[in-house]
Amino acid sequence: MLRTVTKRSGSTVSYNRSKIFNAIAGANRDASTPRDKLSAADLERVTNAVETAIADSDSIGVEEIQDIVERALMQHGFFDVAKQFIVYREKHARRREAQRNLMEVYRDIFFANSEDVDFKRDNANINANASMGVMLKLGAEGAKFFVDNYVLPEKFVDADRENFIHIHDKDFSLITFNCCQIDLLKLFHGGFSTGHGFLREPNSIRSYASLACIAIQSNQNDMFGGQSINAFDYAMAEGIRKSFKKAVTSEIQRAAVYFDSSFNADKINFEQCRYAEKNNPSAVDEIAKAVGDRKLAEKIYRQACADVEEETHQAMEALIHNFNTLHSRAGAQVPFSSINYGMDTSPEGRLATREVLNAIDAGLGNSETPIFPISVFQLKAGVNYNPSDPNYDLFLKACKVSARRLFPNFVNIDAPYNLQYYKPGDYNSCVATMGCRTRVMANLNGPEQSGSRGNFAFVTINLPKLALEAGGDLQQFFALFDHYIQLSHDYILLRLETIKKKHFYNYPFLMEQHVWLDSEKFSSNDTIEEVLKHASYSIGFCGLAECLVVLVGKHHGQSEEAQQLGLKIVAHLRHRTDEFAKAEQRNWTTFATPAESTAGSFQRANREKFGIIKNVTDRDYMTNSSHVPVYFPIKALDKIRIEAPYHALCNAGHIAYIEMNADASRNVKAFEKLVRAMHDADMGYFSINHPVDRDPVCGFTGIIQNQCPHCLRKEKILGSFKHLDRIK
Repeated sequence: MLRTVTKRSGSTVSYNRSKIFNAIAGANRDASTPRDKLSAADLERVTNAVETAIADSDSIGVEEIQDIVERALMQHGFFDVAKQFIVYREKHARRREAQRNLMEVYRDIFFANSEDVDFKRDNANINANASMGVMLKLGAEGAKFFVDNYVLPEKFVDADRENFIHIHDKDFSLITFNCCQIDLLKLFHGGFSTGHGFLREPNSIRSYASLACIAIQSNQNDMFGGQSINAFDYAMAEGIRKSFKKAVTSEIQRAAVYFDSSFNADKINFEQCRYAEKNNPSAVDEIAKAVGDRKLAEKIYRQACADVEEETHQAMEALIHNFNTLHSRAGAQVPFSSINYGMDTSPEGRLATREVLNAIDAGLGNSETPIFPISVFQLKAGVNYNPSDPNYDLFLKACKVSARRLFPNFVNIDAPYNLQYYKPGDYNSCVATMGCRTRVMANLNGPEQSGSRGNFAFVTINLPKLALEAGGDLQQFFALFDHYIQLSHDYILLRLETIKKKHFYNYPFLMEQHVWLDSEKFSSNDTIEEVLKHASYSIGFCGLAECLVVLVGKHHGQSEEAQQLGLKIVAHLRHRTDEFAKAEQRNWTTFATPAESTAGSFQRANREKFGIIKNVTDRDYMTNSSHVPVYFPIKALDKIRIEAPYHALCNAGHIAYIEMNADASRNVKAFEKLVRAMHDADMGYFSINHPVDRDPVCGFTGIIQNQCPHCLRKEKILGSFKHLDRIK
């Protein structure tokens, strides 16, 4: 007589008939139609049959009992219920496997020291070795497990697990959404709260720069993605104007003490008394009203200008240092921050741009190249692109700094798909970027602007896998492509169903401080559904080059046929997202995904299933989005010509990189020519990669082979040289 049952863990428990009965009853509830279901008598009959089959055993394993249940159901003709029972077994088997995998990940997080462990490459701005970084990763992996096993329908879990798609930031699926471009002018007016105290409206450039960092830090605690300031120069210009007013007043007070006079600064009209880079006669006139002496007024004016320039320099230096040292999310993550600038032609805006470029050029304390904020210079003919433009000198300075420090990158306001939104003098009409490449501009449900908006979420499709699964057949490829476009769309809508029910109080900075568009129209207890209409919803892709090799034998850098097919593939995705947008009145967009670790995980999965295929799976990473492979020898102008048309199709964001193998800082003219070539080809967002090495001992930055050209020390003596590169 059966007395005990052996569990999968090896432990034994007393036999319990009700567990067999309940398992069969559970499968019965999932049967397709009422006629397929077992009656109460049938349930008893099948349970009795299972008991009879195991009665002669003293002990039996769980898996063996489940095998007998399957056979008993089929022997009695209950095939649909048997099918549901098999599905139930498979689902729980996968859940147990996922739990084992989770425990292995937890073990790696706790005990692994290797910098090569995959989980440590997920986010470059998290220190996965630090205590709080470990805690963040533990929480993230646990959240992913919960979402996979208790929230998402199997079709989404399977597509993600099998690497047909990648669901980005799955751990935040039930919590929040992606990113935001912060309009600092809107935020600063009247002051704001961080949740731990109210901050008054800033009244100096130092305060403006400091609060810019706090705004980024606070907003990242409400979201999972990057944070961007869309019009950094315009915002800082207001702070400089306030500082200049203080500087003039202070210098007048000093003069009053020196001359033992009672000068009255209240007589000055500060709309006329403004900072200027060279001379502002009207400002001198205003100061003369207060002091009664024009020569003295000129001295006060020049000293006030010098004061505000020094204060701005110090403020921008502090800003760069703060962005690379402050933390958010339990103190473990440097915010992924971006600033966009270059369009403000006022003297104050120009000063802000010049000094932030100087701060980037100077580097951090040991001359390290600062990674954050991702610095983006906005290019616009009539503003800064041509020699006659008011900010042309700042464009040249941006090229010089980028040639040394990799940043700033460049966004092209003149590209037709960006220029259509531009309104002179309206900083919110200038396309900005999150730095990683995310672009948000068009809006079916409100003002088309860059500030106070962001992306909701995105999913990336593994193009080479679709091509391999299709066996290179184009018709089958596009059928699979359509399937996973629709699946990605459906997943994002499912994610939206959860997030839209959140309340404004769930986002104490983003929503309650009115950072997000229209958030000021609602109260804390309202749901955020209505304001999410201003977000973008994106479907992206990875590995176009490898996909083309599978489909036509060459990538788009090698063949015009491949180029035309590549454009057709991306245009198809854009067509589908445009259809979604029109049908749903929602801002669906096509994304040239910044794949990061996804390019590696996709590649490993493809290689595991299909083996090593030349120019497809034979490298550690597939090629990011629509780029020509970085290993392929190609002239810069040809690469620009080939990649540029994809930017117009990818309205959720895109980027292009051109490689310079030499020290770019020694040939800034060549660097500028490349920037102009990308601008003139209507690329939307781009950068130039070049070697950036640093000697941590003497601080030299440039190209270092095995000996520092500055102090002449050699590699491995007093520490290795640091080599900086970025994902392409």
